[in-house]
Amino acid sequence: MTDRYAVFGHPIGHSKSPRIYAEFARQTGQDLSYEAIEAPLDGFATSVLAFRAAGGRGANVTVPFKEQAYVLATERSERADAAGAANTLTFDGDAILADNTDGTGLVNDLVGNLGVDPAGRRILLLGAGGAARGVGLPLMARRPAELYIANRTAYKARELSARFDCYGGGFDALEGRRFDLVINATAASLAGDLPPLPDDIFADGALAYDMMYGRDTPFLAFARARGVRTADGLGMLVEQAAEAFRLWRGVQPQTAPVIALLRD
Repeated sequence: MTDRYAVFGHPIGHSKSPRIYAEFARQTGQDLSYEAIEAPLDGFATSVLAFRAAGGRGANVTVPFKEQAYVLATERSERADAAGAANTLTFDGDAILADNTDGTGLVNDLVGNLGVDPAGRRILLLGAGGAARGVGLPLMARRPAELYIANRTAYKARELSARFDCYGGGFDALEGRRFDLVINATAASLAGDLPPLPDDIFADGALAYDMMYGRDTPFLAFARARGVRTADGLGMLVEQAAEAFRLWRGVQPQTAPVIALLRD
């Protein structure tokens, strides 16, 4: 019998996840189906439980439901607890297991696809919302020389930095500082805006990474204009999906061919 999986979001029509998981299943010979489900803004839990009752084995969760997924779960991983949000649910009888694979996806993209290990590097993480919360623990696990979280609202950055035992503050505190890896986890790219960064924020040989994918963001243009190497979040998208696939199926798919397919 074909095992059913899905991704829940609102909106969800743009999602690349069905294509990604179809490629993973083809690679590994797994018998599964994967669909995109747009849950009503006031009906996420009802939609997920109905999918489980109809035989669903697991689900991915995207905006704006990741925090609701965390609350819905009966068991939560350390990664989900650290983020206070879940992007992966596994159904096991009456249990709903929550995990968050975003941070692992980011680290795997950095290390495996881009050749940039956070270990020993000075890292600047822009933003203190859900996207930043999801990646803090895996980044710190790589033992960077420094992880600094910057946000327009400084106290939110300090609150999040306390959770991950690192440093944080407002953008005004960045003057005179330089970083080897700058990760944009703000919503600025969605609005076509640029976080207020100093012109000299990038160290020599730095990488500028925007979690947004599928568009040339002002952040990436800002970095390129200063001769800095750039990367978008498409690799992270595929890598976080691969981690969820491994959790569900016990098989590790190859990500590089899928990233190349989506780029083309």
